[in-house]
This record gives sequence, structure tokens and C-alpha cells, in this order.
Amino acid sequence: MKASLLLALLCMAILAVGARADSPREPETLVRKVQEYAQKAAAVAKTALSMAQESEAAQQARRWLADNADLVKQRLAWVKEQLAEIWKRTPAA
Repeated sequence: MKASLLLALLCMAILAVGARADSPREPETLVRKVQEYAQKAAAVAKTALSMAQESEAAQQARRWLADNADLVKQRLAWVKEQLAEIWKRTPAA
């Protein structure tokens, strides 16, 4: 809902700036205004992403992945050992 509202406001702002672009130099102003709006939107998105990455839930998820990565490595080492034993027992053809 917030994203759609932000998009609607951005579109209205672009239309408003475009409505004021009457003289030949005004398209440059329009482009500059659109670039400013895009930069502001990118800054807001970057801030939101940083906040999400620093959140407690994200930190817990990273810890969980790190813990399970070690378990997966252990299981793969065990499978490798088992396969090596089977390979040693298999007669050469």
C-alpha cells in the first residue's frame, strides 16, 4: 500500500513538473526534477534496506544460516568418508 502511494505521488509530481514545462529550457528542468525525485527514492530504499539488514530478525537469520552451514559441512564430510570406504571395498574391474 505504501509503495503504491509513493508511486502515485511520484507520478503526480512528474505530471505537475511537466505541466509547468512551457519554454524550450523547461524540459531540462523537468529532467533535473525527475532525477532529484529518483535520487530521493533511491535514498529512501537504501535506508530501508540498511534498517532491514541491521534488524534483530536479520541477525538471527544470519546466525541460523551460519550454524546450519557448519552442520551441512559436517554431513558432507561424513558422506565423503563413507564413499571413500565404499570405493576402497569395491573390487577393480
